[in-house]
Amino acid sequence: MSDPQPTTASDAPASGVPLLQVEHVSKQFGGVRALDDVKFDVMTGEVLCLAGENGCGKSTLIKIITGVYQPEPGAEMRFLGRPIEGLSPAIARDLGIQVIWQDLALFAELSVSENIGFERNLGARPRLVDYRAMRADSERILERLGVTLDLDAPLRSLPIAQRQIVAVARALVTKARLVFMDEPTASLSQAETDALLAIVRRLSAEGIAVVFVSHRLAEVLEVCSRVTVLRDGQLVGTFPTTGMTQTRLTELMTGKTFDYAVSRRDLSAHRPVLEIDGLSRANQYEDVSLTVREGEIVGLTGRLGSGRTELALSLFGMTQPDRGAIRLNGKPVHFASNRDAIRAGVGYVSEDRLTLGLIQPQSIEDNAVIAVLESLLDPKPLISFKQRDSLVSKWIVDLGVKIGKPSNAISTLSGGNQQKVVLAKWLATKPRFLILDSPTVGVDVGARAGIFAIVRKLAEAGMAILLISDEIPEVYFNADVVLHMRDGRIVGQYRPRDVAIDAIEEAVHA
Repeated sequence: MSDPQPTTASDAPASGVPLLQVEHVSKQFGGVRALDDVKFDVMTGEVLCLAGENGCGKSTLIKIITGVYQPEPGAEMRFLGRPIEGLSPAIARDLGIQVIWQDLALFAELSVSENIGFERNLGARPRLVDYRAMRADSERILERLGVTLDLDAPLRSLPIAQRQIVAVARALVTKARLVFMDEPTASLSQAETDALLAIVRRLSAEGIAVVFVSHRLAEVLEVCSRVTVLRDGQLVGTFPTTGMTQTRLTELMTGKTFDYAVSRRDLSAHRPVLEIDGLSRANQYEDVSLTVREGEIVGLTGRLGSGRTELALSLFGMTQPDRGAIRLNGKPVHFASNRDAIRAGVGYVSEDRLTLGLIQPQSIEDNAVIAVLESLLDPKPLISFKQRDSLVSKWIVDLGVKIGKPSNAISTLSGGNQQKVVLAKWLATKPRFLILDSPTVGVDVGARAGIFAIVRKLAEAGMAILLISDEIPEVYFNADVVLHMRDGRIVGQYRPRDVAIDAIEEAVHA
């Protein structure tokens, strides 16, 4: 099959004049050229993907289209064929251009109804809030989306999937015609993702254009008709998704070719590092038995709520099982806390990097050594900055972390580099067994490849690794054996060298 060829606006699925068309868009920040002569268009009712690695210019382009940034002179912007001059956030909002950012920008202490109706009540003149109209609008929009929510519930009480729906509803209250969705499914399970994609299709059917920004390429190809690819601030092209593959799209985004090959290693003779037998915890997981050998990567997959993370927390001493046995290097262990697990040689990269994996206000170097502070006390109780700097430098070099200065805040790094710092934090503890719980959430495809190259290198050096992910290609192409967990139990075991990925996907999503 030949590669998909770039399209033009006339090739888009909708007919007529593009809803939005921008050309010759450039943006410079100091000495950095974030965008260089970029062209972009989207048709009425189209679902289009804006793809590229972190730092490629996607967010800058969105902020120009929404009037947050002004482009360099020479840019041309048209909405339904009419030129737009001096675009501002207020003008963009009046045109019906809305953005749902990854952090959603909602108000945790306000109710669902208040969040949905918030922007509708913004205006030049102070006025009393019409709560009855706000509630009626909220009911109407949610009915339009085909969902039911408690309008009086505080937003903080809702799971992330329902907060996404609130963000979509808020955009529709303002009569959106074009909605940008930034990583809308990054924290959702497969079932929640399917529900959100159904809403996206419903919006498209109503004539609302949706621009999808996502690192999950499978869903991009499923829901979008075209994909616009940026790389290093330049337009690679706009391509139809028909005939496009994840592999080809990754190559377009990164300019690199990746080797997607399954593991064919036979490690059955290797010494077991972790063994669990009949491990159970009420209402979380039941009768779980598995073995992870020296140098082995065991993948654990299943839908959200299957018990994967709950099991990982017990293996790291954060919770205690009700019954069953855990053996580390052949010896029975009982972890009363995560400190016990760390001392025994267990490391845990949490699925929630931002909240549990890192301390955002602190520096890169402080985050990298926080798990081994006791070993840096010299003379006690003072930290040896020389030892700290040496350790940080080692892991920055070994893991290829791209930073400005180690003293910079961790928040200055991209998602991929932040995740490498989380890895560095745990590798500094010299673990024998490493748990990686969804290690690439919010990380772009290029950075993912780098992280998994590091993971394979650690395994080749003898580390035992449990890789947890609901993205089946991640475990299929990186693990030696894949375990399927459902309703707290291990219900399937596969060796990628002996089974096609489709069989595992069918079993997990059945």
